[in-house]
Amino acid sequence: MIETCDVAVIGAGAAGMMCAGVAAQRGRRVVLIDHARRIGEKIRISGGGRCNFTNVDAGLQNYHGRDRKFARDALRGYTPRDFVGLVRRHRIGFHEKHRGQLFCDDSSQRIVDLLRAECSGVRWRQPCRVHALRREGAEGFALDTDHGGLRAARVVVATGGLPVAQIGASDWGLRLARQFGLDVVAPQPALVPLRFDPAAWAPWAALAGVSLPARVRCGEQAFDEDLLFTHRGLSGPAILQISSFWDSGRALQLDLAPGAELGAALRRIKSGSRATLLGALAQALPRRLAQAWVEQHGLDAHARLAECADARLRDLGDALHAWALTPTGSEGWRKAEVMRGGVATDELDPRTLQAHKVPGLHFIGEVVDVTGWLGGYNFQWAWASAVAAARAL
Repeated sequence: MIETCDVAVIGAGAAGMMCAGVAAQRGRRVVLIDHARRIGEKIRISGGGRCNFTNVDAGLQNYHGRDRKFARDALRGYTPRDFVGLVRRHRIGFHEKHRGQLFCDDSSQRIVDLLRAECSGVRWRQPCRVHALRREGAEGFALDTDHGGLRAARVVVATGGLPVAQIGASDWGLRLARQFGLDVVAPQPALVPLRFDPAAWAPWAALAGVSLPARVRCGEQAFDEDLLFTHRGLSGPAILQISSFWDSGRALQLDLAPGAELGAALRRIKSGSRATLLGALAQALPRRLAQAWVEQHGLDAHARLAECADARLRDLGDALHAWALTPTGSEGWRKAEVMRGGVATDELDPRTLQAHKVPGLHFIGEVVDVTGWLGGYNFQWAWASAVAAARAL
């Protein structure tokens, strides 16, 4: 006998469980399907195991995609305050760590448990794969699964993006969208470290592990965050943030001492100073970086600052404030935290996340072309888009 339901939700990640739970609480008969044996793995490994589950400052300005305004309705309909209220009701301790980022006090498993508890009225098919999904006239959709056939009046696709393939990430949702004739913005790794040509990067590879505050710019977008040198390139929050705005062939502009006006500062302290160039520069930069920078610019690190020409000091400071670098690529899906691109937003109703061309078919969460900044914003999009779809069901 073929099972029937009002809603089939495919994908039991953050968005999928949230949507299934809210829809069931609103009286819908919901079946939640996931291919993994263990649900919520991406939630569990996020935030260093403590899950940065939202950001108190999340707003439209923290999201991008082909249509930067698409997420507005969903974000207004379910805010960080709403999810914090849910966290409090489940008596989960949390704290603000940095710039509005909220983390669990103990384990990210608490968020998985919260979502599972909210799905108390949901029927589960897990582990279970969906092999085919097709329209069945005016009655909705037919699904062929490992557990047999299923008929659903509506289907919600919450299959996530491509990062972290080892926990089951796939392009299933994107392939399904194309099957129904929907446009898909080409997926790319986002919130990901960037790498450089090995030969060009060789002078800096020895700085792996060095970190400092910096301003990183790509075009009109800039972030003031920590920068981390690696053996193959750059990482740290500043680079992860800007990676979502970087395209192949574009240069980055790095300010390694934002707001410091290093050239002017060096010239001011030059008179009567007994400090070496390296000693003076190391007051503003990590010493290993200061030494590598001086050497790469053909200067004597041990020269007395008083002996350095003003023009050289000015040029040195200008270079530190405007270091132009062109990455050769990113560290790819293996290191990416989220996917950029996905189901094109002009194919979806921003209030319900339903496909214009396929009534009854909804796409939510990371599979949609909405990408948030680093810092809990992508989880907030998962919650908000899930609730928007659930209310429409």
